[in-house]
Amino acid sequence: MSLIWLPNAISLMRIALVAPILMLILNGSFGWALALFWLAGFSDGVDGYLAKRFNWHTRLGALLDPVADKLLVAGLFITLAYTGDIPVWLAATVILRDIVIVAGATAYNFLVQPVQGEPTRISKLNTALQLLFLLFVISRAGFGWPDEISITVLGASVLITVVISGIDYVLSWSRRARRGE
Repeated sequence: MSLIWLPNAISLMRIALVAPILMLILNGSFGWALALFWLAGFSDGVDGYLAKRFNWHTRLGALLDPVADKLLVAGLFITLAYTGDIPVWLAATVILRDIVIVAGATAYNFLVQPVQGEPTRISKLNTALQLLFLLFVISRAGFGWPDEISITVLGASVLITVVISGIDYVLSWSRRARRGE
């Protein structure tokens, strides 16, 4: 029996975890929110490992995995901006970058050829910094740790990598589209 469906099921579980995590934050249950956030992060690693290790790649999985990531990150940025735990302008910048990337990928998919997900190094760094930033912000909101300067420095790093990776995506996909790749 093939388990090729397992990474997709894990991605769907991550999507299902988004709403409870956001509700827990809105209700001030930061301990439970952190636990589910860790579960979502761990499961992201597991589904990626399974897909690579056993060659359980599917077109659906290539779409579900980034959708799960984007929903979690966008939902957390919006919720934490709403609760006043992060600046609205930072959340807006992160969301705008994601909108530009998704709109560009959609246009590329329909106008040039099907998109193959290829995150760049700067994009991977940006995602890691965003997740660490969100972890720190939720931890600080619930437990008063880490200190404010750590969150400020990490937030500045997120802003810088959001801008650089957004520009990088626009330029690299524009070049590919012109070449018809």
